[in-house]
Amino acid sequence: MASSLTIENVDAAYGAVRVLEDVSLRVNAGETVVLLGTNGNGKSTLMKCVMGIVRPRGGRIVVEIDGERHDLVGLPTEKIVDLGIALVPEGRRLFPRLTVEENLLLGAFRRKARAEIKANMAFCFECFPRLAERKSQLAGSMSGGEQQMLALARALMLAPRLLLIDEPSVGLAPVLVSRTIEKIKELKDRYKLTVLMAEQNFPQALRIADRGYVIVHGQIAFEGRSAEELNDNDLIKRFYLGL
Repeated sequence: MASSLTIENVDAAYGAVRVLEDVSLRVNAGETVVLLGTNGNGKSTLMKCVMGIVRPRGGRIVVEIDGERHDLVGLPTEKIVDLGIALVPEGRRLFPRLTVEENLLLGAFRRKARAEIKANMAFCFECFPRLAERKSQLAGSMSGGEQQMLALARALMLAPRLLLIDEPSVGLAPVLVSRTIEKIKELKDRYKLTVLMAEQNFPQALRIADRGYVIVHGQIAFEGRSAEELNDNDLIKRFYLGL
């Protein structure tokens, strides 16, 4: 059974700077939901709130896993990870002086994942054959596209139930962006994941979205109940697609 995520009326700030205001969204089990917006609108902060890296000043964040509900606000990040929630952070955040294989092993933090390291490693190498070819290579010496593969694979080593992906297109050439988005869809389908993806590349994100939200200045400006509804929205056409 896949997981679901509910965010209700979340406020967040860095000191006196308010970043999120009354943000509410839901990711149903098995969905790919996209959070669309340009830089500086609060996408990454919301992801960090889910992971416990930033503590919200108000609101609720609830995940349901196998019929059991967990309130994430106030939980330390390691306990959130242990529930099966994984983040692929913006900028990938790999360990550049460690090998591909060592980076993957560090992804298996969750207790359940530790018992399945061999199977999960084989799964990652099946999904990303390039990583298998370069498992002894230092992560910092790889290309941007290869590093993004590694960041996704490291998250899979957690055996996640809910996958958060923050700006997977950043720093990649257009052809690599397209391949990365396709791979995210493939992994979601094969691994039966629930996915929340923050992205500013609207055309690419809409290729795999079941539905999504547009965030502007820390507030949800629009909720699209389908990819088609998002694509037809005047706000997106005017401010993000240049139409």
